Amino acid sequence: MSDFRQQFLRLALRQGALRFGAFTLKSGRVSPYFFNAGLFNTGLALKELGEAYASRLVDSGLPFDMLYGPAYKGIPLASVTAVALAAGFGQDVPVAFNRKEAKDHGEAGVLIGAPLRGKVLIIDDVITAGTSVRESVDLIRAHGAEPCGVLIAVDRQERGQGNLSAAEEVTAQFGIPVLAIAGLPDLLAFASADSELVQHREALLVYRSQYGVAAAA
Repeated sequence: MSDFRQQFLRLALRQGALRFGAFTLKSGRVSPYFFNAGLFNTGLALKELGEAYASRLVDSGLPFDMLYGPAYKGIPLASVTAVALAAGFGQDVPVAFNRKEAKDHGEAGVLIGAPLRGKVLIIDDVITAGTSVRESVDLIRAHGAEPCGVLIAVDRQERGQGNLSAAEEVTAQFGIPVLAIAGLPDLLAFASADSELVQHREALLVYRSQYGVAAAA
């Protein structure tokens, strides 16, 4: 497992953003783990989170011209990723995000930040039904730019309504890759190597066998 993935998972555990146990999801499935990006809520945690996003992006080699963070969680995530790209990799990239409702006075419109142009990378926390991605893709294309991918923190890599995961459905529908800092196999390896977390390994394996997509097996 890459160093940035290890660091990210340890950070998530330390912040309580990653928890192990039994959690009933909106789908009704009982998951042996839960991830809540809203708990990266201190300056240091956000700094380290941005570094993890930036490291994953640079590691992927994906070409992009700017970052876009959909409201609300995508706004700080895109911002800290841009700061980390500048500080750690010497890449000074534009950032934009949207309002939930268009403003008709002052700085009017739905967008804040840099104008959307070129290849736009969408930054978010997770993908569930893909609704947020669809809205982002439509907005980006409406402004004459082109979405080039989505970068998220955790890919659960489990089947949705069909045989594809939410991330795979996004790729199939929009033809863009979905990158994640960590996926279910990373989580399994992380728990297996930690003496305090290894007790959750069997539950993770069972959950993966029940709901995981082929890529997560």
